[in-house]
Amino acid sequence: MATEIIIPSDLWEGDEESVITAWLADDGAQVKEGALIAEIMTAKVQHEISAPASGTLSIAKEQDSIVAKGDVIGSIA
Repeated sequence: MATEIIIPSDLWEGDEESVITAWLADDGAQVKEGALIAEIMTAKVQHEISAPASGTLSIAKEQDSIVAKGDVIGSIA
């Protein structure tokens, strides 16, 4: 069963959107739980997204996609 990679709701205040500025692992790559896999940028701050599980990364939202809190950007199976 896949584990979703979700933009956390506690990274920044307000309802502003963010942009995926970089994927630090490729689609289909093997990742370990806790490894940094993506970076997102709000209007003021860059945040890092860690893998919520170990397994194969499947990217759902490409680099430069606009995302909001709670959005699913990929999964790990």
